[in-house]
Amino acid sequence: MSRASCLCGDVVWEAQPPFAFMHHCHCARCRKAHGTPFATFVLVPADGFRLVAGADRIVRYESSPGNARPFCGRCGGVVVSGDTIQGMVGMPAGTFDDDPRAEPIAHIFVRSKAPWYEITDDVPRFEAYPPGVDAAVFSDLDRPPTVDGGIAGSCLCGAVRYVVTGEPLLSRYCHCSRCRKARAAAHVANIVFPYAGVRYTAGEEHLRSYKIPEAKFFTQTFCDVCGSPMPVHDPGRGIAIVPLGGLDGDPPTRPCEHIFVGSKAPWFTITDGLPQYPEQSPRTWAAQAAVTLRKS
Repeated sequence: MSRASCLCGDVVWEAQPPFAFMHHCHCARCRKAHGTPFATFVLVPADGFRLVAGADRIVRYESSPGNARPFCGRCGGVVVSGDTIQGMVGMPAGTFDDDPRAEPIAHIFVRSKAPWYEITDDVPRFEAYPPGVDAAVFSDLDRPPTVDGGIAGSCLCGAVRYVVTGEPLLSRYCHCSRCRKARAAAHVANIVFPYAGVRYTAGEEHLRSYKIPEAKFFTQTFCDVCGSPMPVHDPGRGIAIVPLGGLDGDPPTRPCEHIFVGSKAPWFTITDGLPQYPEQSPRTWAAQAAVTLRKS
């Protein structure tokens, strides 16, 4: 049995390999729910799935008719509900504690792909669902890309909205196990702004935060209605960390590197040619902030 859990560990489940139809989904709803360029899911027959703990922690948000997106109410991590579709249970691949021994076989909904992300592997691509999948196709989210002269961002349900302004300090992908658990995805994609460059415009009362007790900084902020990861303001370091998948507009910079690839998901292959670092990069927020200040 393969075991998986959310970031805080309250919701735990097990599933019996082999798994079916591991795929990367690029739809706008998945990007919002995970805060990433795409979400990766696998399917398992219902009789091979068992929810071990945390049923009372699971919150559900119906992002489209009949499609409930479950998340942990304590840490905001995307989890499973155990609901079946045609006898199968879908699971977010980033939550596995071990190697699920599966490989992606499709990119789906590439017509909705984020403008800041390029697909560089040779996995087959489909505009929506692959042929033979009998499921409803819903329209993309219609959110304004800019507001008040900045780039707009929002959660999946739209209750929380924010705007980012000014020059970002840095953008990159992180493959550490904490990030994969937090976003339930192959990796995170974050863009960092100076602290004052990110401002909430609606829904702050819906924000919840979870900090890993033993971590110095690692905190996940999320919407308590839909679970979408939200920007994290860090006054101590003077920065605001924004999940790229939550932006409604196209950011002014692209991720420039991969960090903590020593902890990379075994089922994900990096093919984009960006610099890779086994752990942290020599590039830091503070150093980039100093460069930005010298330019201004």
